[in-house]
Amino acid sequence: MIGPAGVIRERSKTTAPARNLSQTIEAAVRNLLSSRKKDGHWRFELEGDTILESEYVLLLYFLGRADDPRITACCRRLRSQQMPTGGWTTHPGGRVDPSVSVKAYLCLKLVGDDPRSPHMAAARRAIRGAGGLPACNSYTKLYLAIFGLWRWRRAPAVPPEMILLPRWFFFNIYDMSSWTRAMVVPLSVIWAHRPSVPLDITLDELDTEFIPARAQPPLIELFWAQTFTALSALIKLVEWVGPVPWWRRRALAKAERWLTERIEGGDGLGAIFGAMVNAVIALRCLGYDVSHPLVQAQLRELERFEIEEAGETRLQPCLSPVWDTTLTVNALLDAGVDDGKAPLQEALEWLLDREISVAGDWRQGSLQEAPGGWCFEYRNDHYPDCDDTAEALLALARVRGRFALEARRQEALARGLAWLLGMQNPDGGWAAFDRGCDKEVLTFIPFADHNAMIDPSTPDITSRSIRALLVAGLDPREAPVRRAAGYLLRQQEEDGSWPGRWGANHIYGTGLSLRALGELASPAARDRSDALARALRRGRSWLVRVQNGDGGWGESLRSYEDPTARGRGHSTASQTAWAMLGLSAAVRARPEPRESGVARAALDRAAAFLQERQREDGSWYDRWWTGVGFPGVFYLRYHGYAQYFPLAALAEYRRLRSGSRR
Repeated sequence: MIGPAGVIRERSKTTAPARNLSQTIEAAVRNLLSSRKKDGHWRFELEGDTILESEYVLLLYFLGRADDPRITACCRRLRSQQMPTGGWTTHPGGRVDPSVSVKAYLCLKLVGDDPRSPHMAAARRAIRGAGGLPACNSYTKLYLAIFGLWRWRRAPAVPPEMILLPRWFFFNIYDMSSWTRAMVVPLSVIWAHRPSVPLDITLDELDTEFIPARAQPPLIELFWAQTFTALSALIKLVEWVGPVPWWRRRALAKAERWLTERIEGGDGLGAIFGAMVNAVIALRCLGYDVSHPLVQAQLRELERFEIEEAGETRLQPCLSPVWDTTLTVNALLDAGVDDGKAPLQEALEWLLDREISVAGDWRQGSLQEAPGGWCFEYRNDHYPDCDDTAEALLALARVRGRFALEARRQEALARGLAWLLGMQNPDGGWAAFDRGCDKEVLTFIPFADHNAMIDPSTPDITSRSIRALLVAGLDPREAPVRRAAGYLLRQQEEDGSWPGRWGANHIYGTGLSLRALGELASPAARDRSDALARALRRGRSWLVRVQNGDGGWGESLRSYEDPTARGRGHSTASQTAWAMLGLSAAVRARPEPRESGVARAALDRAAAFLQERQREDGSWYDRWWTGVGFPGVFYLRYHGYAQYFPLAALAEYRRLRSGSRR
């Protein structure tokens, strides 16, 4: 928990008394089974930073609900998360973030916090020290423009005409990542309409002459950055000089159709907080009344993200039931839970019911047209993703269904496998939501400063996909697997690690990569190449080198911005588990006596670390965040990561120590 003034407090549950390994695993199994939902699935809290509460407050103000009691509860949350230095950050232990801090300060000022009070004065100093209003990102400036706190002409252009560009054109909306697309299309409607909700306050005290300190970029980067900046200025000039051209109406009409189709195909637009907030504002700009079913549907879905505790309201960025369920099922299977028993059979049926059977945005770049994947949330028909699909395939391949479930399981397994193969990128890897979404020049567009404009292949998703293909029965010698292995080998860093996109960071990427390559180097796969052996050895050595003195592993989220933080940070249960899983796979695949002895000793220390820190109820608690939304911009704490990953790691460690095979 995070208390007043941003001080992090450990939860009250005490560490459990010493247990042997089997008792530790059994306690973790009981803890997971006890947290199962009534219909057989799992979902843990997904925690983000205070930008969620701030934007929720601003949305309520936009809708004219300044007296909504949730505003007071959200602002209590904002006060409790303020850092001792006065600002707000993207994750515990991070630096002051100007965008997060400005929105929090604005909300507190709106509800009447005295600007002369110590916490508001400290906030001003921290914000100005971080660059003030000019240092905020583009999305923040567009929000401020809605409330008359930033001039529209100083905000980057987000022209709705983007949606008219054909698929064959060099740039179109399907060259953006799916999450950016879901946020930018409604944002383009907002930019075109320029809604105005004047407030009786200003933020003049936060304006500064901020000039960011940047290294001189390469000429090609400088060219594209200046080109897109000039284009943005030209678009704004055309709008200022003359009447809005006829194609603006056509673009807005197409954007409206795009929005309504995707809102009706999921639990809100993209089933993610930011896109849904933008969708509500965009629909109001298009003339939809607050009482309209589409607007009400978005507001209801946003309410599902609310968590009330101790008089505060915090918001989740989205819900993670499919992700939590698949990872929990696989951890329970690793621990030896019988797949024929009710908990896993009910989870299997729940997962089968959530297979996506309609074509979504992924179809624009996929090698096949038939659906068959899984999404992250409860319902998000247009946006299945490769990570969840791969983990679901792992679960489906390992849990045999009873009676009628077995036929459904095999059919879903075949469809999911085909869908995943159709999403493999030309470089051999897999991305999250789209295939071929890797045009780096688009990252220089002025509104792309949220650091997630494209969706290229990543080692972590590729590793999970390799394991899914192998467990689902694909021959390791087939082209998709060989191409994926080649991608992983090319992505290994000089120090032996792999970067992680969706978890922090090189510990996540390295742990997953070693698991995938370990499967390929197993006796069943029969890949004994020198390149594979060398990659396993180097990755294993890197993990051993960065193990902390307490036996655990940890890597700060600062490693996304500071290379010297790679593999360094406070030990956490989830990151220790990732490292253990990777090390165990490498040792099993390449059991050289001397080197594997060092790795086994590291595993012994790590297992002791997890056992010593298991709580009485069989759970673990991660004080430091290990999840990633947008690197450098938005981070996450998955509350389930400290439950199912340690269980999987200890179960694998027990198998390795006993010499048994899965």
